[in-house]
Amino acid sequence: MFPKFNPRATAGVLLVTAFAAVGAGCGSSDDNSNTSSNGSSTAASGSASSGKGGKIAFLLPENQTARYENQDKPFFINKVKELCPSCEVVYENATQDAAKQQQQAEAALTQGAKVLVIDAVDVASAAGIVNQAKQQRVPVVSYGRLVAKAPLDYYVSIDPYKVGQQQAQVQLAALKAAGKANPRIVMINGSPTDSNSAPYKKGALSVYNRAGAKIVKSYDTPDWAADKAQQEMDQTITSLGKTGFDGIYVANDGMAAGVYSALRSAGLSSSRFFMTGQDAQVDGIQRILAGTQLMTVYQPLKKIAGTSAEIAVDLVQGKPVPASLTPEKTDNGAGQVPSALVPTLSITKDNIKSTVIADGFLKPADICTGSYAKACQAAGIS
Repeated sequence: MFPKFNPRATAGVLLVTAFAAVGAGCGSSDDNSNTSSNGSSTAASGSASSGKGGKIAFLLPENQTARYENQDKPFFINKVKELCPSCEVVYENATQDAAKQQQQAEAALTQGAKVLVIDAVDVASAAGIVNQAKQQRVPVVSYGRLVAKAPLDYYVSIDPYKVGQQQAQVQLAALKAAGKANPRIVMINGSPTDSNSAPYKKGALSVYNRAGAKIVKSYDTPDWAADKAQQEMDQTITSLGKTGFDGIYVANDGMAAGVYSALRSAGLSSSRFFMTGQDAQVDGIQRILAGTQLMTVYQPLKKIAGTSAEIAVDLVQGKPVPASLTPEKTDNGAGQVPSALVPTLSITKDNIKSTVIADGFLKPADICTGSYAKACQAAGIS
């Protein structure tokens, strides 16, 4: 259901200079937002203006994954405020409902939004949102997930194929060190409506296939839901038994929590299976410190949100977007979209302090709670 595209085309060294200044000034809270009971909010604009203002719609897909409300939202809004105090961010979260996101986009356009920045619930159906915006001459930035077969203006994300490779490479190295030369892998993949899920899986499979690993079960998990990942792991244990697999590939930390629960309920230690993850959530980092999850992948969300905010502010102010911000091109089935693909990092127990903590993404106080205090101390985190 996904278009053929190659987001790996030219990502890499060029990004270092382009993104060097993006993260500066991105705070971790949104003091001026009014949040409703369904997770949506509108950020009030500042009183002073350093240039032409306007409304920017920021549409996120769901709130099951902690990053969207805790990182993406405040990072984006605060960067817009820094760059354009007179700009207003109209924020909405679709809570994993594509029809609701369509309604939110239509409402934002009715309210006079001059730019849409959208992380789509469903990358196929979101083409309708893009087309409607373009009819009203409103530019669209595809954020995180690539909207398929639609006339996008810009795309800001990570390289999902590389993320899958990073996850599998770290896991296979650990399995090899444990004496598992040709391991049997269970794959708990992401939602089929997310454009990144397929390349995550393909990237991991490219590594597994070269290494002679055997995929004994593979699931595409609706909505990235932890409870559904838990059910998939329960089914795997029932089908294969407790010794029928050696490693568990999990596409993100939220689902890893569900897999961890399934293993515990079955009386299995998750440390045996070198479980992967993504997003560097607090609970994922805690499991890594405790030895119950092997790794996660850190997406520098300040850079992703900051770059998207820079593009959106330039667009709303009628300024040309510097080519250095989007040095790549990504094919979404409708054309070559100017793209910024931010490099990601594999996180293990050894580099938590020098990455997510050093970047200010997470604080020791967030991680080192309760039973995790001793694990933090052992890892030099305080």
